[in-house]
Amino acid sequence: MAGLLLPSAVRRLPSQSTRAERSAYKETSTYADVVAFIDSLQRRGAPIVVGSIGQTTQGRDLPFIIASRPLVHSPAEAKALGRPIAYVQGNIHAGEVEGKEALQALVRDLVFSPKKNVLDSIVLIAVPIYNADGNEAFGPTTRQRGAQNGPELIGQRPNAKMLDLNRDYVKAEAPETRASLQMFNAWDPDLFVDLHTTDGSYHGYALTYAPSLHPAAGIRGATFGGAFVRDSMLPVIRQRMRTRHHFEIFDYGNFTGDEGPAAPGEAKAWSTYDHRARYGVNYYALRGRLAVLSEAYSHDPFERRVKSTYAFVSELLSMTAQKSRAVLALTRASDAALHAGRVREVPVRAELTKKPSMQPVTEELLEKTDTPSTELGVRRGYRRTGKFVTNVLPVRDRFDVTRTAPMPWGWLVLPSASDTLGTLLRLHGVRTVRTTASAAAEGVECFAADSVVASPRAFQGHRETRFEGRWVPGPAEVPANALIIPSRQPLGVLAQLLLDPTSDDGFGTWNVFDVALARPAAEGGGMPVCKLTKAPAVPDRLLP
Repeated sequence: MAGLLLPSAVRRLPSQSTRAERSAYKETSTYADVVAFIDSLQRRGAPIVVGSIGQTTQGRDLPFIIASRPLVHSPAEAKALGRPIAYVQGNIHAGEVEGKEALQALVRDLVFSPKKNVLDSIVLIAVPIYNADGNEAFGPTTRQRGAQNGPELIGQRPNAKMLDLNRDYVKAEAPETRASLQMFNAWDPDLFVDLHTTDGSYHGYALTYAPSLHPAAGIRGATFGGAFVRDSMLPVIRQRMRTRHHFEIFDYGNFTGDEGPAAPGEAKAWSTYDHRARYGVNYYALRGRLAVLSEAYSHDPFERRVKSTYAFVSELLSMTAQKSRAVLALTRASDAALHAGRVREVPVRAELTKKPSMQPVTEELLEKTDTPSTELGVRRGYRRTGKFVTNVLPVRDRFDVTRTAPMPWGWLVLPSASDTLGTLLRLHGVRTVRTTASAAAEGVECFAADSVVASPRAFQGHRETRFEGRWVPGPAEVPANALIIPSRQPLGVLAQLLLDPTSDDGFGTWNVFDVALARPAAEGGGMPVCKLTKAPAVPDRLLP
C-alpha cells in the first residue's frame, strides 16, 4: 500500500493543521486539503501507512490512514497483533463536515503523541473523506443544509451519481460503497464508526449516537455485538463525555412532529431513525461486528461540532482499547456460533418499538419571529432563545421484530440470476460455491410469491419492492451453473437478510430479482432464490 500519488501543486500546501483550524472554523477542507494534510504528516515522519480504498466516479482516490504501534502494513500483520481493528469513516454526506475535520486532527494528535495512547492497543483505520466527489460540489451552507450552523461553504449530500451513500450498503451500486466493502472484507474491522451531523430537531445535546438498530445485530450467541455496544459501551461513553469533556450526549433521535407523527395519544416523543441494512452502521453489525453512529448537533457552531466529534471518537477508541479482550471475544464468538450452526432463526422484518422507555429529554426552545432575516443554524421564521427545557418523554430507540425466518442449511441461487447475485454476494464477502454439474438434492424449498408490491415512487433510482408468499417444495436437484451459499460462515446472518425475499431490506427490495422474475417459466424465470434445508449431493471439496 504505497502512499497516494499527489500532484506537485498539492504537495506544496502547508502544514499539520487542518483547514478548519487555520481558518478559525470558517472553512472546511477541500479534497486537496485533506490529501495535502495526510502528505504533510508523512513528510514530518508520522508512523502511518497511507493508501486508497478505491476511486470515486470522478476518479478521485479515497485516502485511508493506518495508525498503530507497532505499525502494520497488511490485514495479516494487523490480525497477528491480536488487537481490535477500528475503522472510522467521515464525510459520507459531504455537507456534514465535522467528521472529516475531527478525524484528521485526531490521527495527527495520536501519531505524534510521545505518550502511550490507544494506538498501543488497537489498529486504527481512518477514512476522512469518503464522499470525495460530493465534497467538491461546494455551495453555500444556507442552500446545501439550511439549518446547519456553518461553515460558509460545504459539499453536497449525495455522491457524483446523486446516490446517498448511506442508503447504498445493500445494493452496493456506488464505487465508494464497493471500495468500502473491499476494505471490510480485507481488514475485517472489529468496530466501524460512521460520522454524521443531524438534520432535524432542536435539542440539548452536543452529539447523539446509536448502535446498529437492526434486531439481527443482537442475536443471542451470534451477532450480539449490537447489544454490547448499546448496553455496555455507549452508556459509559455518555458519562465520560460529560465528566471529561463537558459535552452532553444522548441516543440519536428527533422529536415527533419534527421528523414524523406522534403515536396515538402521545403529545410528544423522542424517536430514532431506521433499522434497515441500507444504513452503514445497521449493515456493519450484521457482519458480526460492532458499529456506532455519531451525529453532531447541526445547530451548534462548527467548531463545537468538530470538538464534540473529536471527543466522542476519542472515547470510543479508548473504550475499545480498554475492553479489547471483550471486543475480540465477541467477534470471535459470533464467527464460531455461525460456523457451529447455533443460529436457528434471523429477524427479517421489524418496526419501531411500541414499548418506549420513559426518559428525561432536553429540548432547545425556539421563538417565532416576524423578521425576514435568518440566524445561522435556525430555520427561517424562528430565532434561538438560549433556553432549554427537560421533560420526561417516551423514548423509542430500538425496534421490535415482526417476522423471523429459520436459518436454513444454505441457499440456492438459480442460474437465471447466478451471475448477478454472485457478483453482489462476493462484494459483500459472502462465500459462494458455483456448481459445474447438476446434483441430487433433498429439502429444496422455493418461494412462491402471492403478492409483489412495488413502491409507486422511485427512491435512489429504484422502486422498492415487498414480497409476500410461502415456501413450497422445489426441484429434486441442484442445476449446473447455480450458486450454493452455506449458512455456516461468518456472514451467514447477512446472507440470510440479503437473499430472503421476505427481508425488509434485501436484494429483492432493490429489484435485483426483477430480471429473473420477468422471464417466462419455460426459460428459467421466477424467483431465483431457494432454500436448502439439507446439504446437496455435490462434491465435498465444494462445501465447508
